[in-house]
Amino acid sequence: MIWPLIFRRSRRAGTIDALYGMIVAQARLPVFYSEYGVPDTLHGRFDLLVLHLAMVFRRIRAGGGELQPLGQGIFDRFCLDMDENLREMGVGDLTVPKRMQKLGEAFYGRAQAYDEALAKDDDAVAAAVARNIYGSERTDEGRPLTTYIRDTEVHLSHQDNASFASGQITFPNPASRKVRPNQK
Repeated sequence: MIWPLIFRRSRRAGTIDALYGMIVAQARLPVFYSEYGVPDTLHGRFDLLVLHLAMVFRRIRAGGGELQPLGQGIFDRFCLDMDENLREMGVGDLTVPKRMQKLGEAFYGRAQAYDEALAKDDDAVAAAVARNIYGSERTDEGRPLTTYIRDTEVHLSHQDNASFASGQITFPNPASRKVRPNQK
């Protein structure tokens, strides 16, 4: 009787790994760093990953209770990934929990800012993006990424819950519009 539980957990873990892998792959697309001007640094990559996670979590919440376990699983996988990355960078065992707490606070703060901004208008989204991604108060820097975020929100909303539950999601192509937001 224990075998079905083991296989069920394993299949869900595979789904969560697949979803998380798709989110990370999207956040790592070179176009974000070369054309959208996202800083290609640890902080820039973290911020872009958090942005994509926040958008997926919004879609999961909109999908109702059946997707909630996936959301928690993806968040747990994100935390595991951050822990592993800290250790690979040489952060000591005693320091990892403190750094993880800071990363968690950063994640929740940014996710909440995006959630609140997305519930408002594009000006609010551009301000959140400028502040969190570009470290700026200039909302014009966040405009091109704001368009991508709105496209992504619509794109994710058109995918059914079954796609998420099977570990299959897609994102729009950010390279479809060439931008250089940091040009003056």
